[in-house]
Amino acid sequence: MKALSRFGVHPDALAYSMTTLGAGMMNSIFSFYYVKLFLNKYKISEAAFHQSQVIYMIWNAVNDPLFGYLQDNSSVPCCSRRRLAILYGAPFYALSFLLAWFPWRAYAAGDWLSGVHLLVALCAFDGMLTFVLLSQCALFAEMSSEHHSRLKLIKYSQVASLVGSSSVLVCGLASGNMDDFPAFQAVTVLVALLACGCMLYTGLHSQSRYEARQGSKAEQEAPQGSSSSPPGLSLTSICSMTWQILTQRDFQRFVTMNFFQVFMVAFCNNFTMIFTEHLVPRDALPPLAKSLMYGAGFICPQMVVLGSQRLLRTVGYYRLILLTFYLEVGAAGVMLLLGPQHYYILALFLTTNMVLVQAAFSLFNLPLADIIDADLQSNKRSSPLSSMVFGTNALFTKPAQSLAPMLIVNTLNQFGYETLKDVGAAADLSSLQALHSTMFYLVCLVPMCVCAMQIAAWTPFSIRDSHTVDAKYIET
Repeated sequence: MKALSRFGVHPDALAYSMTTLGAGMMNSIFSFYYVKLFLNKYKISEAAFHQSQVIYMIWNAVNDPLFGYLQDNSSVPCCSRRRLAILYGAPFYALSFLLAWFPWRAYAAGDWLSGVHLLVALCAFDGMLTFVLLSQCALFAEMSSEHHSRLKLIKYSQVASLVGSSSVLVCGLASGNMDDFPAFQAVTVLVALLACGCMLYTGLHSQSRYEARQGSKAEQEAPQGSSSSPPGLSLTSICSMTWQILTQRDFQRFVTMNFFQVFMVAFCNNFTMIFTEHLVPRDALPPLAKSLMYGAGFICPQMVVLGSQRLLRTVGYYRLILLTFYLEVGAAGVMLLLGPQHYYILALFLTTNMVLVQAAFSLFNLPLADIIDADLQSNKRSSPLSSMVFGTNALFTKPAQSLAPMLIVNTLNQFGYETLKDVGAAADLSSLQALHSTMFYLVCLVPMCVCAMQIAAWTPFSIRDSHTVDAKYIET
């Protein structure tokens, strides 16, 4: 680690960002391909798709505060220590990623087993994602309280995310956007192995300053027979701490805005490929160009964030996030006025919208870290409730990950998507035009409506100037 410092590399930031690299490779592929895989290749029925999404939505919401409580209050080291949680969770996270891509048998249309497969794949993947990434999110808040140090973590993390999100581009080029399914499966196995190795590096080389402090105290107290395990908390204490988090006005504003952002991320990730294949003809944009477009939607957000480092230091994240909402509303309004016949502009709009949504979402650890700092100060805690804050936020925002595909698939199926989803198949022209019109209005109106609600929720957020304060509490 000291050798890295000689080359100008920050060891802690590098260790932190390696989990971002591993998770980025897997999450980008999973979120981009799983809906199309189960709808088009496994031919899951709409009822089974919705049932799986409802159960997943409940699990998705519940597991975050559950793991948050365990990681902040457990006496078991593999749960309570951020580094060890990542170290031991990484192999299971990688294995859960592979579940979706290997069918359990040759599925017939509407096969009940494909519904079970989707449910297991979603719940297993999200469970391990939550366990590992909650620890990483807690590390972000606990490695330093200084704004410039957090910006360094953001910078390294965005570089890692830039590399990791290129997995969609590589996967698309190697498999012809999933047309060559065995090649697609081979890429996912390679990605799982690489991602696991990256996260193991974080597990071996990162540490929260609170863990380091508690470790040194434990060493001093060990000869006197003291125990280093944290005392168990009563249900009353847990409820009291959760209530203190929930009653913070800024937390409420952030959660409301974040719910809609998670909805938009799921909307873009799950349906950009489907909308593009239907609304942009092959003669206007060939498959290779579409693969590059999909890759750009995952790679460019990190480039935008990396290019915004100076603005983050001078203007702050509050104003930049608000600006992205106005840009999304404006771009959607222009696209709606232009109409669906401008294929190149439509492809550019789909990519740009995806970039803006992902870029803004990449900054959300900054306001959450400030909320954790504010909670630490206002409630005079000895150490921050980082995992509980992140977990409680996820309790209210994660359901949007299931809500987006459920609402959009239901809307599309009302206009015949279930029978018209194969672009090359013969179809009734009037039905196809009705479906394409619906898709175009979804592409334009969803961002306009969602961003308008985000502007209303985010504007009153009061922690706007943390970029001007070097440290919000003293590190002792």
